[in-house]
Amino acid sequence: MSLTHIDERGAARMVDVSGKAETAREASAACHVTMRAETLALVTAGTAKKGDVLATARIAGIMAAKRTSELIPLCHPLAIAGVIVELEPDAALPGIRIAATVKTTGPTGVEMEALTAASVAALTVYDMLKAAEREMRIEGLRVIRKSGGKSGDFRQE
Repeated sequence: MSLTHIDERGAARMVDVSGKAETAREASAACHVTMRAETLALVTAGTAKKGDVLATARIAGIMAAKRTSELIPLCHPLAIAGVIVELEPDAALPGIRIAATVKTTGPTGVEMEALTAASVAALTVYDMLKAAEREMRIEGLRVIRKSGGKSGDFRQE
């Protein structure tokens, strides 16, 4: 297996996707933010000092997906067709489960956009709640599935 972002001299490069077929591509990523039950109660009651935590984090995740190529040096700018960011309070954590799904039709996948959306949504949750709790943890960031492209489909077990 060779690294696609390294050329024959060992230098970093952006992969040339000009010869690749444009196909429908989709990727989903997930993570979660763990916090004290009292902090989660601020979210579910809508009483966090900075406002609606879930709505703000959802918008931040969507915006982040669209700006991934500006944040990750070797990512291609993509015409994103759709982004869904879901945030679900979970008393069993306690915390918030985050899932992001990104779609495009193009020559390269959207895994990085899904990962960026989920991670920025999680960072926004932290930012919105840090006055209430500094010990929150962002955990488990991963691609959970992808479809389209030459490498085919992937689903995490």
